Amino acid sequence: MKGKIRKARIKDAEAIQFLINEYAKLGLMLPRTIHSIYENIRDFWVYEEDGKILGTCALTVFWENLAEVRSLAVSQEHTRRGIGSSLVKTALKEAQELGINRVFTLTYQVDFFKKLGFRVIDKELLPQKIWRDCINCVKFPNCDETAMEINLDGEGENETGRTAENHKAGDR
Repeated sequence: MKGKIRKARIKDAEAIQFLINEYAKLGLMLPRTIHSIYENIRDFWVYEEDGKILGTCALTVFWENLAEVRSLAVSQEHTRRGIGSSLVKTALKEAQELGINRVFTLTYQVDFFKKLGFRVIDKELLPQKIWRDCINCVKFPNCDETAMEINLDGEGENETGRTAENHKAGDR
């Protein structure tokens, strides 16, 4: 990668929206309004190369020890160059700096996030997400995205002490 990752600025909002909404047109992400991007600009990181925004990712804090990696998008002409992985790793580093060690995502790109250390969990383990965002989503309650999380403290289970597999198996 010859560009750099940096915190987003107001002037990046339209480029961020364009990247996200290109994937939304393909049904791979939910669209974002320009208003929601301006409102949450502090959450965003961008990858810039030769003055162009080629990737974006946001880290949104949900609770005392819970954050979401969201709105990950890389220009389709520049995928498979490590931009997306670098953006996620930057967001995870920010989560650690904030003292947050549980980070989740809702995604269609399960293999990508598995390579970064995330594991599949049951959406029921994310009530803060469901009642803040999902309840207003057009896909609710039939969301087809996969919930995944990573514990940055290195523990193998989520904060409830259950993996997604034993949670689904009825270990309640």
